[in-house]
Amino acid sequence: MDTVWLSGAEWVAVLRIGLGLWWLESWRHKDKKGWFQRGTGIAWAADVAAKHRWNAVRSGFDVVVAPRPQTMAYVVVYAELALGLGLVSGFLTPVALVGGLLLNLLYLVLMIHDWAEQGQNSMMALISVVALFTMSWQTWSLDDVFGLFQ
Repeated sequence: MDTVWLSGAEWVAVLRIGLGLWWLESWRHKDKKGWFQRGTGIAWAADVAAKHRWNAVRSGFDVVVAPRPQTMAYVVVYAELALGLGLVSGFLTPVALVGGLLLNLLYLVLMIHDWAEQGQNSMMALISVVALFTMSWQTWSLDDVFGLFQ
């Protein structure tokens, strides 16, 4: 593979780190007080799920998220932080990539009618797949330093 300036593996590492920074920005801009004290994030998601045309989304939300809104608020917010830190540092990278892919797919399905969000979630999912299958943890990562996922 011919590349300019960096090697192919380094460019894939740049892509992985950029995805991690995207997750960190998702975490940074969240109103944590609103999510944790007032339940705004889960309340918004509950409203979206209640109006969803797919029964599986409505019933899934009612079974998994609705009974534990406070816990799920922490899960969502800190999952985004963990994904960002893992991808930027390259620590447990395959786990972070699969977790991020699943979270993006959940967001994509929940917000299937919100075209503004679809571009972000589909692009983040695509980057996760590319970074996973190119083994982006081989360069500029703690996984490589510690000899993980060789």
